[in-house]
Amino acid sequence: MEDKDIIALYLARNMEGITSTANKYGGKLQLLAERILDSKEDAAECVNDTYLRAWNSIPPASPTYLQAYLAKICRNEALNKLDYRNAQKRKTAFVELTKEIEACIPDNRREEQVKEQELRVVLNRFLKELPEEKRNVFLRRYWFGDSCKEVAEHFGYSESKIKVMLHRMRKELKKYLEREGIWV
Repeated sequence: MEDKDIIALYLARNMEGITSTANKYGGKLQLLAERILDSKEDAAECVNDTYLRAWNSIPPASPTYLQAYLAKICRNEALNKLDYRNAQKRKTAFVELTKEIEACIPDNRREEQVKEQELRVVLNRFLKELPEEKRNVFLRRYWFGDSCKEVAEHFGYSESKIKVMLHRMRKELKKYLEREGIWV
């Protein structure tokens, strides 16, 4: 079923929209949540919460890209669950991801000065300016949480090449944020 048809079911308040969503995107959402949580059961709960949040937000929302809309909801649900579950002890993989990218993004004191929306716009502009392959490598690592090994396998590169690419992109991002006045 096409995304526009699934969205039409949500807009019509037809429960078949959730079933169609589960059939088309359930596996991808489960994998995304599992990567964050390392638990099939918690991931399944996040996926179900994603369906509920989609049901409650469509309408009034009418997303252009259903998969991205659902992935954003699912990722936020999983990160919230991770925060709740591990309030004092963070999951190592996501701490590692945060440490890798934090050198490019302002710390909490500076973030207070920068509106979240402005940072989002600048990050999106940076990503759009990257060649498609680099953008996809960056997103697979920092949005979907793939390991460097998984990213390398997906693109057919060595793990060391991916690490170098990501290191260079982080340096480019920092310079970009400096030029935009976000990172001083």
